[in-house]
Amino acid sequence: MARKTKAAKAEPQVDVGAEIFASLRELEKIKGIPVDYMVERLKQALANAYRKDREDHKDVPADNVVVDLDEHGLSMHLIKTAVEEPEDIALEIQIDAARRYNPNVQVGDPVNIPVDIAKFGRIAAQTAKQVVIQGIREAERGVMYEAYSNKSQELLTATVSRIDPLTGDVFVKIGQGGDATEAVLRSSEQIPGESYAPGEMIRVYVLEVHKAGRGPQVQVSRTHPNLVRRLFELETPEIADGQVEIRNIAREAGSRSKMAVRAAMEGIDPVGACVGPKGSRVRAVVGELRGERVDVILWDADPAVYVANALSPAKVTRVLIDEEKAYAGVIARHYGTLGYGPARVKQELHRRGIPKELWDGALAQLPPAQDTIRALAHAKLRGKSLDADTSRRLAAYLQRRGFSWNDIRPVLNELGQDIDEE
Repeated sequence: MARKTKAAKAEPQVDVGAEIFASLRELEKIKGIPVDYMVERLKQALANAYRKDREDHKDVPADNVVVDLDEHGLSMHLIKTAVEEPEDIALEIQIDAARRYNPNVQVGDPVNIPVDIAKFGRIAAQTAKQVVIQGIREAERGVMYEAYSNKSQELLTATVSRIDPLTGDVFVKIGQGGDATEAVLRSSEQIPGESYAPGEMIRVYVLEVHKAGRGPQVQVSRTHPNLVRRLFELETPEIADGQVEIRNIAREAGSRSKMAVRAAMEGIDPVGACVGPKGSRVRAVVGELRGERVDVILWDADPAVYVANALSPAKVTRVLIDEEKAYAGVIARHYGTLGYGPARVKQELHRRGIPKELWDGALAQLPPAQDTIRALAHAKLRGKSLDADTSRRLAAYLQRRGFSWNDIRPVLNELGQDIDEE
């Protein structure tokens, strides 16, 4: 009598597509990465993994490896052309072999050849995993960039993380927890005389946000006039509500700021609103700017009245509107005394709306560039020798302050670095 054999228990079937989509939805919920984005990255990963794993298919073009992934399943096929005599096995299949997949195929027709994805090797699987992880990282950086690109020209609270001892650039963290990113407060954007310590919290104005390999690159400022604007918007409800309008801000960071305001509706005292009860609002701004004096004045459409208001409490008997040429010269001399070069002064003239035809005259009032560079270099080095690495960092610092390489190079040569024309 034949012995009965126990039937093998069938392996449970896993709905791969549903499992993957469930994971991707969870990823979207936690990381904010869109499911559609990750599906495309996963398709790419699987296609690349297949081509790498199969020696006989490594020359198959990426477009000829098709991955279908949805909630109902995961499949893959190759696209080849049916021919009488294949010359390129990566792209062609013999007609008789092609008819095993499609009995009605004719010479010249494309043929879908199913791929057994279960036979992927370990290398292919690992490759796919790495690509997917990279896709997740890229998506996270993309999501973070979108988040911070919308914060350009905003006021943010940042935490000082580290300070470059040579350039003086301050690196800060903005955001919370896993969403935090690093921003840089260049030495040129720091309030003169202000010092920072790791762990210290400061308010910064976001200048611009760039895409970078490791995530968004955020540049912030403590000297920009709009920092004063954003602080008053935060402290003064009448500005946020549109009852008071900030018309103009002139600022010498670390010294003094003047802000001109006007009432957008009847019955509002714009200056009083910004100053606040017993000066509380303006004091809060001054405290954030670490003692920088802030004057709030009444804007007027009449330039003579406006200037008189700006000079208050001095008693003004007569106002003559100066030429823009003189104004441009004042700006150039001021920034020259702060150690900035021609390029940075041009930026400031542009920002203040000075006509370009006045720039050359203003720049002529700057001290000799190489004299300023020498002073800045000695201040940074503090008697230390100048090696190649320090030289590069010093040059980058000087360029950020607005000096040209043609002016920087001779000074570096004087300090012991033999730098050629290039």
